[in-house]
Amino acid sequence: MEGLGTLLLFAVFFYLMMRFGCGAHMTHGHGGHAGHGDSGEKHIDPVCDMEVEADKGYGKMYEDTLYRFCSKSCLDKFDADPGRYLNKGEGETHEM
Repeated sequence: MEGLGTLLLFAVFFYLMMRFGCGAHMTHGHGGHAGHGDSGEKHIDPVCDMEVEADKGYGKMYEDTLYRFCSKSCLDKFDADPGRYLNKGEGETHEM
C-alpha cells in the first residue's frame, strides 16, 4: 500500500503542474515562454491584416517563415489556402 500512496502523490503533483504550472501553456496553444526569441515583436496576420504580438494568438511555420494569426479562424483559413493570403496585391485585404 505504501507504493500506491506514493504513486497517487506523484499523480496529484503531475496533474497540478500540468493544470496550473508550465504545462498549462501547452494546452492553450502558448507553447513558448516570454523571454524566448522575439518577445515584444509585432506580426501582421496575413488573413485579416491585424497586428498580433509575438506571444499572442496562433503561430504557423510555412515555408521556413513563422506567421502569426489573431484567431483559430484565421489560422484555419490560411491552412485551407496559404497562397491566397501570401500573394495578395498591394493594399488588397481578404475580409472574414
